[in-house]
Amino acid sequence: MAIDLSSLRKVRADQPPRLLIYGPEKMGKTTLASEFPAPVFLQTEMGQSGDLELDSFGHLTSYEAVDEALVALSTGDHSFQTVVLDSISALQSLIWKRVCADGSVSNIEQYDKGFGKGYVAADNYWHEVISALNYLRNERGMMIVLIGHAIIGKFDDPETETYSTYGVDLHKRAEAILKREVDGILLVKKEVTIKRDDPKKTDSRVRADGGDTRWIYTEGKPAFTAGNRYNMPPRIMYPKGQGYAALAPFFPAGTPAQQPTAAAA
Repeated sequence: MAIDLSSLRKVRADQPPRLLIYGPEKMGKTTLASEFPAPVFLQTEMGQSGDLELDSFGHLTSYEAVDEALVALSTGDHSFQTVVLDSISALQSLIWKRVCADGSVSNIEQYDKGFGKGYVAADNYWHEVISALNYLRNERGMMIVLIGHAIIGKFDDPETETYSTYGVDLHKRAEAILKREVDGILLVKKEVTIKRDDPKKTDSRVRADGGDTRWIYTEGKPAFTAGNRYNMPPRIMYPKGQGYAALAPFFPAGTPAQQPTAAAA
């Protein structure tokens, strides 16, 4: 069929969301993912809290095992609605291990005589994972949740002083690939305020203060990476057990409003 102006249509985002959720250790990232509708976990590390019971393939210790789990979800008969990869930081190590095996080397820096070629080779495996996840999204209607660890780095801003910033604990090439694919990058952390023992004295002791409330940050700032395609407010309060309910109203129409009470099979 020929493409002309009569082919124009109004379209809007209607696919299930793909989210990258990251944050410091023990901030409740896995717990938040477990609140999504009918989740199944691909665990490349075992880090869930003791009060969580998850549908999982168990500890996946190789790239091949992750690939097999994705194939099983793509071809098998199931009613899961969300696939959670926990974590992409650990998956990166598995991908590097596979690249090393391909090149018969013990370190990714040695792959094909170095010069960063190992990280370029790793791109192919990241694209394979993304392709499989997109199939689950597009053909099986599943939401995608990628869990990552946070890393604190230094940013040398030429217009101001160097400052610290939160980022995703991934090699810059892998981080760039995933950022292009996902619909939201969400940082989970507690709010921290800085207080001086004596506000009138600049040399008095400084201490961090803050409550136990966790927040989901959805918009990026110089201090951290974040962003989304859903017009979310800059931050959303995350009481345990209510994180998904707080996010769901911003997702495309047709996304489940809350987690089903019946377990997937």
